[in-house]
Order: sequence, then C-alpha cells, then structure tokens
Amino acid sequence: MPSIILWKSILEIAFIWILIYFLIRFLQGTRAVQVLMGLILLMIVFNVAKILELSTINWVLTKLFAVGVLAFLILFQPELRRGLARIGQNTIFNPFLKKGGTVDELVEACQRMSKMKRGALIAIEREAGLRNYIESGIPIDAKVSSELLMTIFANNTPTHDGAIVIEGDRISSAGSLFPLSQNPELPRALGTRHRAAIGLTEETDAVCVVVSEETGAISVSVYGKLTRDLDEEGLRRVLKSLFRPEERGKVFLDYVLERFRFTSFGKRGGETKS
Repeated sequence: MPSIILWKSILEIAFIWILIYFLIRFLQGTRAVQVLMGLILLMIVFNVAKILELSTINWVLTKLFAVGVLAFLILFQPELRRGLARIGQNTIFNPFLKKGGTVDELVEACQRMSKMKRGALIAIEREAGLRNYIESGIPIDAKVSSELLMTIFANNTPTHDGAIVIEGDRISSAGSLFPLSQNPELPRALGTRHRAAIGLTEETDAVCVVVSEETGAISVSVYGKLTRDLDEEGLRRVLKSLFRPEERGKVFLDYVLERFRFTSFGKRGGETKS
C-alpha cells in the first residue's frame, strides 16, 4: 500500500511539472509571459496575506483572481489560439525539412538573391519564441516560398531593410526589427544586417540567415556565432543539421548551456569561416 501511494505522488508531481513546463513553453515569446509573472507575484502576495491573516488584502486578491482568469483568456486569445495550433502541428513529419519544404525554398531564395546582390535578413524560430520581434514588423502569415521571400526583399519596398521571421513553415512577419549586437570585438566590415543577426542570436536560440547587399555572400548566425561565405549546399547542410527532428528536444537545453557558458560573441572566439 505505501508503494502505491508513493507512485501516485510521483505521478502527480511529474504531471504538475510537465504541465508547468509546457505552460511556460506555450507562453514563451508572447506578451502573456509578463502577465504570467504578474499572476505569480500576486499568488505569492495572496499566500503571505493568508498566513498573516490580512483579511482585507485577502478579500481584494480573491476578487481579482476571480475575474483575472477570464480577462487573461479574452486579452490573450490570439496568442492562445496560435499556441494551440502549434501544439496540434505534426512534428514527426517536419514540413521544414521535407523535400520542397521550407529549407529548399529558403536556400533557393538566398541563392538567387546572392547572385543579384539583394540584401536579406531571415530569422527562423526554434524553441525560444520571437513574438516580440514579430510584433515589431508587418504581419504576413503566409507559407514560405522563394518567390515571396524575394518579393519581400525587393529593392525600393518598405520591407527591404527589415527582417522576416519564420515560424515552422510560415512567414509570420516582414520588416521586423532586431537588436544590434553591441560586441566591440566584431569586425568593422560587418554591416547592419549581420550585426542584427548576431544581436538576435545572442539573445535567443533562433537561426538567422543573412545575404549581403554588398558582396552577395550568404552567412548564418547561431548563438551569436557567424558562419560566412556559404554556398548553396553549405547553407542547406547547415539548416538541415539545425532542424533535424531528433535534435529538437535538445535545442532548448543547448541554448541554456550556451547562455550559461558564454556571455558574448567575443568569448566564443569570434566568427568561423565555412
């Protein structure tokens, strides 16, 4: 009998832990994260007031919690809908990697823009959400295609100098703004697009692809580390290695370890050549 109670306790703790983990993942990269932090703070205050028998504060917080859940569902309905849609996606047959999928379309567009010396900056979301950066641009919500990518970065268009964000196999936004890296050890020859790519990947686990407007060179930035002068096959190989389905479970852990071990681009030893 004690062993059954022990197993039930272990299962309950594991279930609650998994539920909290997926809730954080669900809200990651959205405005709802700040609200969640506020709710946690209110819960702490509520428990302190209960222990100290502060009846007035306890009554006020009880009423706030009663309407807070409903307000949360109404205010963040778009984020919740997008999150549920992402949970329902089939992750076994990853559309990002299948033949003719996102990688192939992305590689084709970058190769064509490289030959035309058309500048481009493309961020691909992994585990860390990019919702704040998506909201800084123009909403698109369209399936990734080489033609659309080239159109977005066409000269004399409003979105030419901005960046696009890709979630799964869809373009979420165009003309988005990324933070520029403040690392003083970066080569002065690097332009704004490269610095923005490095800046974003210093703060998130996203993958950024850059096409230089001056030279047409294709580069990829991951964890603030820049790999330059990639050819068509090199770019395809790098992207596929970063988005293998069997590697997706390790991505977030790798990101945390990278951020824990390294605090800047300079401490990683600078850029690498392909």
